[in-house]
Amino acid sequence: MCRVCGCSATAGDNADARVAEPGAPQHHAHAPDRDHHHDHGHRHHHQHTAHGHDHGHDYRHDHRRGGVVRAPLNAVHAPGIGQARIIQVEQDILAENDRYAAANRARLKAAGIAALNLMSGPGAGKTTLLVRTIADLGPILPIAVIEGDQETSFDAERIRATGAATIQINTGRGCHLDAHMVGHAIDRLEPAPGSLLIIENVGNLVCPAGFDLGEGARVVLLSVTEGDDKPLKYPDMFHAADLLVVTKTDLMPYVAFDLERCIGFARRVNPGIDVLTVSATDGAGLDAWYDWLKRAAAAGGTTAPSPLRETVPAGR
Repeated sequence: MCRVCGCSATAGDNADARVAEPGAPQHHAHAPDRDHHHDHGHRHHHQHTAHGHDHGHDYRHDHRRGGVVRAPLNAVHAPGIGQARIIQVEQDILAENDRYAAANRARLKAAGIAALNLMSGPGAGKTTLLVRTIADLGPILPIAVIEGDQETSFDAERIRATGAATIQINTGRGCHLDAHMVGHAIDRLEPAPGSLLIIENVGNLVCPAGFDLGEGARVVLLSVTEGDDKPLKYPDMFHAADLLVVTKTDLMPYVAFDLERCIGFARRVNPGIDVLTVSATDGAGLDAWYDWLKRAAAAGGTTAPSPLRETVPAGR
């Protein structure tokens, strides 16, 4: 069980997580004490202690910048001691995940594959934007997709219909992807050298922010229907992201969403975050999004693209 977030899908201890391909048996990605056939440099012991920490503790992880920003634990009441003691924790509690992520990153870099971790809450429009993006960019930029959901392959089927190489990870009760799952999926997917690999994470604005997958950049989507206050309500997600994409801008006339307020909140949490606004329905802002993806692909999967010179809001 993942004691970061209380879910049951973490590297090594969840038999529910599985990598699925159309027409093929579903393969468990993380059942302990089973043989694994991936070759992406992972170590194969199953004492997965990386997640052995309490959900209530106040940790903040910044794997995008290659390390962990550590904050002290909340006060812990020890048995027999009437006074709370603050315990400083000086170890990376996600070290095991980070080792898998480093192996994924090295493998992708060697193949010149740029990998993006696409994150959002449920219904922000990740899959719709991906389908439109693949249709428009696919002829000039090979795109492969790892699709993460708790159950079903509905989104993977939509993406596969575009012709893009796609593989589904179902996390069972888990609320995020981790680097071990992604390593298995890369084995099965075999993205082409020089391609763009987009990892569509499970819809959740909390837990995916804490797990490095080996990606070169993180993109968080926020739809105008979700409210402009989300960057402050879910700060870890926006702090971890390289790019904020505000989606469904065609609906702005019909919802109470203040774009400037949203951008201000996002940059209060993460002053360096880039911001784009798009509509996959009417096409507004997509050219800027496609340019960002091309620059990400040109970076070869090692880092995020250089920052945008200015925010490009399509919905002002």
